[in-house]
Amino acid sequence: MASVGAHEVVPTSAVYSATKYAAWALTEGLRQESDPGTRVTTISPGVTESELAEHITDPHAAEVMVDYRAAAIPADAVGRAVAFAVSQPADVDVNEVVVRPAAQR
Repeated sequence: MASVGAHEVVPTSAVYSATKYAAWALTEGLRQESDPGTRVTTISPGVTESELAEHITDPHAAEVMVDYRAAAIPADAVGRAVAFAVSQPADVDVNEVVVRPAAQR
């Protein structure tokens, strides 16, 4: 599980984006280094309903997050992306899925 933060960096997200890029890179490396029969998928959700914003301690970042999360998708949208990837036939490896709200650009 990564995040769209692995693919884009915005002000106040440098550390978060770095950790999500690391998750993406680790998963991509695992995919390349594993036996071809081992399927590996990186799921990169966009803005999703979660408790993450409740733990932001920087007042400016917390304020920005309120508007940013206004168009969040429900967590089950991410679950459906996972279900799609794992439901493919054994000879199909879905390498990456980016799932985000239609309003998130």
